[in-house]
Amino acid sequence: MPPTRLLRLRFLSRLALPAWLVIALVIPFSAALLAAPTVTLADACPAPGQWLTDDGERRSTAALMPELAERRVLLLGERHDRLDHHRWQLYTLAALHAHRPSMVIGLEMLPREAQPALDAWIAGELDEAAFLAASDWQQAWGFDPALYLPILHFARMQRIPLVALNVTPALRGRLAAEGWAAVPAEERFGITPPAPAAPAYRDRLTAIFEQHVDRDDDPAGLARFIAAQLVWDRAMAAALSEAARPDTLVVGLMGQGHLAGGDGVPAQLDDLGLTDHLSLLPWTPAGDCAAPTEHADARYVLGDESAFQPEDPLRLGVLLEAHPEGVRIVSVNEASVAEQAGLVAGDVILTAAGVDLEAPTDLSAILRRQAPGTLLPLGVRRDGVTRERLARFPPAS
Repeated sequence: MPPTRLLRLRFLSRLALPAWLVIALVIPFSAALLAAPTVTLADACPAPGQWLTDDGERRSTAALMPELAERRVLLLGERHDRLDHHRWQLYTLAALHAHRPSMVIGLEMLPREAQPALDAWIAGELDEAAFLAASDWQQAWGFDPALYLPILHFARMQRIPLVALNVTPALRGRLAAEGWAAVPAEERFGITPPAPAAPAYRDRLTAIFEQHVDRDDDPAGLARFIAAQLVWDRAMAAALSEAARPDTLVVGLMGQGHLAGGDGVPAQLDDLGLTDHLSLLPWTPAGDCAAPTEHADARYVLGDESAFQPEDPLRLGVLLEAHPEGVRIVSVNEASVAEQAGLVAGDVILTAAGVDLEAPTDLSAILRRQAPGTLLPLGVRRDGVTRERLARFPPAS
């Protein structure tokens, strides 16, 4: 293979939070916090459909795919709720598969326990509804499966193996809280302890944590948060490494935060001795065509797909964590629907619209079905007393 012209550089991006601190119902992270510094390109903006490599070169898909297909591992980052990101992933998978039919697709979306469901799906034994039930998609992931089903159907059509990269929130929390020595290897699928977080990665995680949680209220929370993020990164890197074979291309689909600065999954792959990997991201240029100064190995230029992006689900404006009786509120955003409904930190939401809640993703699913301008009754327990509170969502603008 000729020497690659793709060089790994670091970038800042959106980070997924560990299971004990779920952000699914919160206003999206501040762009000012998570966006990389930008610089305006000196020449014309790259056209949609082009790739921009980390050395500033513009490449066509036809020119770049043969080179990418020779790699052992490719990481395709996404924002989980962006339809255009998933379309790009499907487009890229199909192009890669044309050059390297021996392929495995790894999914952050599901834990190891869902592997039998993935195998049955590829074998054609399950329809969509049966697969979503067998994989426990809603509990495990919670994002709209319609965003991912075209990719899953492509994999089944081509008989491309799908691999569950993740571990359950319970295991992540246990490893983060109790430590690796306290969990036998067979109970953690043989996953080895992660490499420590680099200082820059630790700083980014700290900034995200402090934006949403008061450290004075939970002084040990930051350590758990960072530890859980490293579990998440290591689990995915380990599964990708296990799937990698000399004759097979492994493509991992995951939140772009896990590629942040090369310190997430890429760093853990390096620690495992698998250094032949590249990180790819979609990019929608802004009006001034300002590009991130810290690039991924390559970025695919998207057009403005905002008109086709599904509406964001309604949000309560809270941070949630799992609780034995439902979901517990960690914090409440100012001027949010939750604050107006009288919800406070420490409240436990037992039900929403009469449905018992077992995990934050249950509430996410209910909010996806909630219409603007309507009321959502919540059963809330505070200081041992349960009462109903009404979340009033504003009408569509």
